[in-house]
Amino acid sequence: MKEDIQSFTISIYTENNIGLLNRISAIFQRRHINIESLTTSQSEIDGVNRFVIVVDMTETNASKIVKQIEKQVETIRAYYHTEDETIFTESCMFKIKSDLLFNEPQIQNIIKESNTTIVTVNKEFFVLEKSGRRNEIESLRRDLNAFGIMQFVRSGRIAVTKDQMKITELLTASK
Repeated sequence: MKEDIQSFTISIYTENNIGLLNRISAIFQRRHINIESLTTSQSEIDGVNRFVIVVDMTETNASKIVKQIEKQVETIRAYYHTEDETIFTESCMFKIKSDLLFNEPQIQNIIKESNTTIVTVNKEFFVLEKSGRRNEIESLRRDLNAFGIMQFVRSGRIAVTKDQMKITELLTASK
């Protein structure tokens, strides 16, 4: 029986060491798995960082990769979760010519209907910020593309799990 490929969010709790990102990305590279999104930040625990990586693969491969990541010395713990097991969002920013904001009423409608925030406005450009699911961001990008986008940037996924991961208790117990 062939396993289905699905989207997984891999969360990795680590020490903050130089070169770890390279070693983690090499694990995916060796298996020819493309990383769709990668975000790193501090975690809820002082001195512990968290990687959030989104990949499309089978659950068997997700399990194998998590085990391999946990072999890295600086990795404290790694988990994988399906989209149904996580709450997630992405953020983006658009830079657009200012004259469009005042001369194109359709742009104002797009901003209002998409729950987009105007971050700044000056004579040359204005900047919009949007948080949401990737499909919402892509829809907004298609709508704004008709008017010309000067710059666009999207963050990687940020996610929390619906279930408690108990990483704090794990670290407290190991001290």
